[in-house]
Amino acid sequence: MIMRRSGSGRRSFSSCIPGRKLARLRAVKQESGSTLVEFALVFLLLMTILLGIADFGHALYTYHFVSHMAREATRYAAVRGHNCADAPSSCIAANSASGKAGPTTQSDITDFVQNVPLGIDGSGVKGTITWPVGSDNPSFCSTTATQNAAGCTVQVVVTYTYQPLFPFVSSIPMSSTSRMVIAH
Repeated sequence: MIMRRSGSGRRSFSSCIPGRKLARLRAVKQESGSTLVEFALVFLLLMTILLGIADFGHALYTYHFVSHMAREATRYAAVRGHNCADAPSSCIAANSASGKAGPTTQSDITDFVQNVPLGIDGSGVKGTITWPVGSDNPSFCSTTATQNAAGCTVQVVVTYTYQPLFPFVSSIPMSSTSRMVIAH
């Protein structure tokens, strides 16, 4: 292979490479921009998948919280039934959150479900307490005055609307219901 000198006396690199190899080298140089475009598309897809996994994990964490809070609020109401008004000293430990003794009310449950962990908006958590009348309850549970008595059923529904990280995904309403027999 002979190196040729150009007019300035310098050697030309292209003169050292045979014709076919030079054509392939030029083709590789022309395709360098397509690699960047392919990387950008793959990176965008990869980041979408990773953020989707993280958002799904946060949604699962939020649903676990809603479910757990429904069970805890139901237990809170079940140990503070109608008899707590008669024997407040036995219910103070069960009602350490508000410091008052007496039967559970809607405001007690609303205050109870506001204790939220990081990552969850406490103002969006709603708790509703009911004393359902059904065939599994004793007959004295059907009146409003005794619906919170020992042996009756208490039901708490906790709801929360989850806002995903991605703005183009709509909000997800989450709800959990728990029932328990009032013990005290």
